[in-house]
Amino acid sequence: MLLFALSVLVTLLGQQQMFYFLLLLSPGEVSTQNIKPLDTVKHVSEGDPVTLSCSYSDSNAYLQWYRQYPSSRPEFLLFAYEKNHNNDLILSRITAEVIKAKDQSHVNLTISSAAVSDSALYYCALQPTVTGNPATLYKKHHI
Repeated sequence: MLLFALSVLVTLLGQQQMFYFLLLLSPGEVSTQNIKPLDTVKHVSEGDPVTLSCSYSDSNAYLQWYRQYPSSRPEFLLFAYEKNHNNDLILSRITAEVIKAKDQSHVNLTISSAAVSDSALYYCALQPTVTGNPATLYKKHHI
């Protein structure tokens, strides 16, 4: 399993807040699979769009994005395969896009309007993930 960190600096009312985007990259079952982030640091102001990107070389990749808040388990955000995929049930501001190319393809996670509440760890993974099932990555809220 490969880990890469991507940080984004967000400015809110003149005060700087740091977003940390961590990309969890799993090589999966085939040793020829390769995935890595395109950038390691980005700066963004509140309200601006931000895009996190991974490049990969697997021709039939199932890609997933997760988000993890402090003291919480990772939660499944989006699943992407070959074409654009959105998950409007999570947040309408977050979309995923897969850009296919012969040698190197990309998967992007875009937050259309960054907010301080978006501060979390973000994971990009090739399937299979550590759990092999995105439905198992959730946190139960007890009342």
